[in-house]
Amino acid sequence: MPSLVDQGRDTSVVTQQIVLSSSEIEYFHELIPAIKDAEVGSGAQHLLQSLGLYSNARESEIDSICSVHQQGFVSSVNQLQGVRDGSFALMTDVLYLNKSIQSSTEVLTQQKKALVECRGVRQKINDADQALHDCLEVLRLANQVYDLLGKKSYYSALRALDELQTVHLLEITQYRIAHLIQISVPATKKLVGDAVMADLNTWLFRIRETSQFLGEVAFYHTEQRRTRQKERTEKIVPLSSFVLNSAVESVADEDEEFDILDNEDVQVDFTPLFECMHIHDALGEVESFKVDYAATRRQQKELLMPVSITLVDLDGASLSELLEGIAGFAVIEKATVKKAPNLRSTMDIDELWESMCQTAITLISKALHEVANAELLLKIKGVLALFIQTMSSWGYPVGSLDAFLLTLFDKYAELLKRRFSDDFQEIVSTDDYMPMPIHKGDEYDKVVNVSWYTPEKPREELRFPCVLPFSQMYPLCCIDIRNFLNQFYFFSDDHFRHLKVIDDTLKSTGPLLTQSAQSLDELLCEKVCHSLLDRLSTQYLGQIVQILINLEHFEIACRELEQLLVSARSSASAGGAVALRASEEFRSSKKTAEKRIFELVNSKIDDLIGTAEYDWTASRLENEPSNYMQTLTRYLSNIMTTVLLGLPAEIKELIYFDALSHAATMILSVPLSPDIKSISPHGVAALAKDVQYLTEFVDTLDNPILKQNLDELQQTVALMQAENSDEFYDVATRNKKYGRVDVVNGPILLEKYKDP
Repeated sequence: MPSLVDQGRDTSVVTQQIVLSSSEIEYFHELIPAIKDAEVGSGAQHLLQSLGLYSNARESEIDSICSVHQQGFVSSVNQLQGVRDGSFALMTDVLYLNKSIQSSTEVLTQQKKALVECRGVRQKINDADQALHDCLEVLRLANQVYDLLGKKSYYSALRALDELQTVHLLEITQYRIAHLIQISVPATKKLVGDAVMADLNTWLFRIRETSQFLGEVAFYHTEQRRTRQKERTEKIVPLSSFVLNSAVESVADEDEEFDILDNEDVQVDFTPLFECMHIHDALGEVESFKVDYAATRRQQKELLMPVSITLVDLDGASLSELLEGIAGFAVIEKATVKKAPNLRSTMDIDELWESMCQTAITLISKALHEVANAELLLKIKGVLALFIQTMSSWGYPVGSLDAFLLTLFDKYAELLKRRFSDDFQEIVSTDDYMPMPIHKGDEYDKVVNVSWYTPEKPREELRFPCVLPFSQMYPLCCIDIRNFLNQFYFFSDDHFRHLKVIDDTLKSTGPLLTQSAQSLDELLCEKVCHSLLDRLSTQYLGQIVQILINLEHFEIACRELEQLLVSARSSASAGGAVALRASEEFRSSKKTAEKRIFELVNSKIDDLIGTAEYDWTASRLENEPSNYMQTLTRYLSNIMTTVLLGLPAEIKELIYFDALSHAATMILSVPLSPDIKSISPHGVAALAKDVQYLTEFVDTLDNPILKQNLDELQQTVALMQAENSDEFYDVATRNKKYGRVDVVNGPILLEKYKDP
């Protein structure tokens, strides 16, 4: 700032500016620079003088004013003094009043302070009361969750817990109890889950205990459906082509409503399962629940299956209990899938079902060795068929069980074969091998009805008693054959899905009829045919003849059986003939029996011819045929009218033909014997008389063909008696007169013959 002195300004002006400053700040603003300028320069004295002059001037002015207005001033001072005294008194009063007020104010302050403190306490009490009320409400809701758990209102408990967690706990988050309850929520939810699972396990236990009875009810329902189906097929024949569980049968039976899971005998409530699913869905644990439920059902399945069963108990309880338990279990599973499709997959159910089926098949297979009775096995098949039909109606695949029926059938066929094998063996061994006598008409009718036999005469022309050509074994075997076939087809009753296989096997390609036909073939071949063949070793011609007659009728029976098997087919779709091996066996055995008859007859002929006593060098002529020749013709005549009487005419002719051929050969071999050195004319005449006697016997048989067997013998005798035996050596003459004479034997006999 420029110096005021240096600028030559008068200090009086500076002093005037300082004194007239309007404010203290301005005063100092003017004073300080002036002092600094005065100190710097030599103006300090001037400044002091100026300020002194100004002070004196002012004092003079004041004195001037006071001298003029002294009286007024004194009066004013007096007044002011009075005012001062009054002010002092007033101040004293004010101080007293202030003190009085101050003392009152302290009491009031204390009271107000006490009031404020009371209000604070009251607010705290109110806050504590509200907090306590809020906490008690939360605790009440928490306790309500447990009360609902106790009442088994699990979903309500879960909703209450959720409301507690999302609403009420948020209102008391400042309190520790909220934290304690909050951290207990997962445990409470687990408690809810455990409680509902405990109820579900109880339900599952009851279901497991009810499974067998449920299966029994299901079996009973299937039996009722079978009965109704049978009644319908009796009224409407075309319905017989539709089996149980077919679409047509289901439509026809739809009026008969029956809920296996809810009826007067059994009620299955799925509420615990649904509740458990709902709770676990709310808990977000559906997947773990599915896993646990599946594991529990698998465990129950394992508990359901026994270690072993028996098939020989009187009432079949062991097998029935097993299959009824499986059926009940499977019905529950299928119902669960329908009612809760998201809980169980069809694949899981099918795996459980197939596992139970395989276990049941294994248990039954292991126990099959106990079964030694076909009727018992038929009952077992019936129970299994009922089980298959029941489960098929619930949509379960039964392919493995159907396949197992073939295993049962193999066992059934084996048992039937064993039983009928013993029967056939006993019949064959105890037969008397004599034509069967019939004493009464009803007895005749029974035999004809059970046997494949076509009488030669009508029933009205018969007179009793009479005799049938076959022995008693034939009708007995026919009865067993019919029973055997009926027993086989009994297996297809109720349920057997291999009827098309039966049709195919009639062509000898499938298991069922292959078994029946093969078993029947084996029985007929081994137990009948071969047994009869073994008896051909006897020397009794009558028994062999009867065996041949029986074989003839068995061959006829086999042809009839082939037709019967064709007609027994389940449908007309299968074609082709049925050929039993036994037919060829009996046919071949007939030939063997015929050969055996030929052997015995020829053996007897050999014995008789062996007794021939020709005197080949006799000197006189014999008048009568030889004794052996008479015996031979008598034997041939007798066996035809007695022993061989029952044989067919063609067989008797064949026996005659072979016997005469053999007799001629043997008679011719007598003079050809090396022991005979020479033959006289009388010896030839004796031979010629026997040949003539034999020829006359053959003429009585009225069969020209039989005489051909004697041509060689007759021509040989004629050659030996010829006047000119040299004709034999002329080919033309020999072919004309001695064409049947052996070219070797002729010269030998001519060499032995000597005409005296």
